[in-house]
Formats: sequence, structure tokens, C-alpha cells
Amino acid sequence: MKMNFPSFFLVPLLAALSPALATAESTAGTSAKTLTKSGCPATLDYSFRKLSDAKSINLCDTYKGQVTLIVNTASRCGFTPQFAELETLYNTYKPRGFTVLGFPSNDFGSQDPGTEKEIATFCSRTYGVKFPMFEKTHAIKSAASPFYRTLGELAGEYPQWNFHKYLLDREGRLVASLPSHVSPTDKQVTDLVEKSL
Repeated sequence: MKMNFPSFFLVPLLAALSPALATAESTAGTSAKTLTKSGCPATLDYSFRKLSDAKSINLCDTYKGQVTLIVNTASRCGFTPQFAELETLYNTYKPRGFTVLGFPSNDFGSQDPGTEKEIATFCSRTYGVKFPMFEKTHAIKSAASPFYRTLGELAGEYPQWNFHKYLLDREGRLVASLPSHVSPTDKQVTDLVEKSL
């Protein structure tokens, strides 16, 4: 039976569905191209220096096969205490193949203006951070590094503030994009990590 809906009903309905459909299409298109020519997931095919270190490591070589939480961090933010929660999450799930990767960024509110050495010292002494931290990186959409551009495009959203979280599964596929206010030890996060392990 053919159903005819008045236009005043269909227009708002289509407007509401359009963003969801666009996001689904975008994700489907990018997930089909998850591997680069090097055989790495597109999300991990980057090299960075460890924080305050001259040595550069390739994320794919080091973290492929692990469930990975990527976070843009800052030392002088209202969310800075999340360092302790990130460390707790890291220690809890590390034995099962999980890691946290921290990327200091001064993009939001200029809340990480220090040198890499100062940031490393602060993280270690104040919060006992042992999870991997890397060189300062731009995460904001207008200046995003290629790494954060890849994550932002796959997620359909870029970080809006410090401590935005992207969760990748063992294949390097994006599982979730979580805003700053979501605690790393929130049940929403731990459930997603558990399902991905």
C-alpha cells in the first residue's frame, strides 16, 4: 500500500535524518580504506617523537594489535586531573593489550604552553603518568596535524577542547569519539574498552 505523507511532515523528518545518514555514509566510505599502502591502519600510520625525546617511533609498528585510546592533553586545564584516571585505565587494561597515547596540545585556551621537558616532568611528578606521551601536536580542526585530521575526519568531529578521546580497536578502526567531559574511568568508556579487547 502506497502511503502519502504531507510535505510539512516529510521536510522536518528528512532534515533530522540527513546528518545521521551523512555520518553513516562517511564512516562506511572511510572504513573501507582502513589500510594504507604500508599495510598499516590509516589511523596509526604516523611517526612521532616520544615527549621530550629525540627518538621517533612509528605508531603502527608499536601499537598495532592493541586497543588504543588517543587523548589530546593539557597541563593547565580543568580536565587535567583526568591524567590520573587515564593512568588508572592504562594500568587496569594494559595486561590485556590496551594502551593510552597522550598528545599535549596548546590549541585550546593556551593551556599547555610549557616546553616538552616541563610537560613530561609535570605529568610524571604530579600524576605519575607512565602511559606513552608524545610530542606537542595540533588537534584543533583549523591547524590539525595529519594524524588528528585523519581521526577528525573518520569521527566526523574534531576535538573541541583538551582531553577529547578517540578509541581504536585492535585493527585500528575508530570505535568511539568521546568529548572532554567524559571521564576515562566512566562506565561508558570502560564498557567500550572491554568490548574492544
